[in-house]
Amino acid sequence: MQFAEVLPEDAPDPRLESGRRLLGLRFPLMGLVPQPAIEDVDRPGIMESTGSAGRSQLAVSFSYTFWRNPDDRADPVNLKDLEPEEQASIETVPPWPRPAWLIEAVEMMRYPRLWEAVRTCWSRDVSEYTTLQRQLVDHTNHILTNQFREELGLAPGPTEDGAWMVRLSSVNTAARLEIDGVDVPAVEIDTDPFVYAVGAQLRPDVVTTVVIARDHLPYVRLALHTRTPAAR
Repeated sequence: MQFAEVLPEDAPDPRLESGRRLLGLRFPLMGLVPQPAIEDVDRPGIMESTGSAGRSQLAVSFSYTFWRNPDDRADPVNLKDLEPEEQASIETVPPWPRPAWLIEAVEMMRYPRLWEAVRTCWSRDVSEYTTLQRQLVDHTNHILTNQFREELGLAPGPTEDGAWMVRLSSVNTAARLEIDGVDVPAVEIDTDPFVYAVGAQLRPDVVTTVVIARDHLPYVRLALHTRTPAAR
């Protein structure tokens, strides 16, 4: 049996470095409001586009562990159906000490995750590719290609465009979304069988989008709050 790279027991937690990368951002970051059914994963996803003129776009996404029965986390209903490779990763214990944060991360693989559910995206330049509607479509297709490949019948490897994709024509521009306790204008995608998506314009250069699996919708309150204010 082959093991992955050996980390020393005192290896630093990569979540700390991810947090440091978010310090000093000039735009606010959104997250789902605290609620019993979700738990912050604490390691954001960061996508960045740069060119000769410097950074042109930065997107930060937050993921959450999902609890179907938050009142009893030991309830088997909270567990997800594991793929064989996931089961093996959890049950295989290497013959050397591991960092506490790594042991915790492996254990949390037993539970479903709202992967990159909330995204905040800053764009330096306004174009057809940075509109709220386009960002919502892109976020939705990102979740579909990474979390619903089997359901969509997608083969392994690079994913080609196809009928499975959500398109701009699916966006409803007459939605609402609660942000920091205020009901604001929003756009939504409520036509896909696997996910629901909603988003809002925070500033001319910043949008926030949310994509949640329909199976989780009955348990999750779709409301956002400012979890990281813009630096001044």
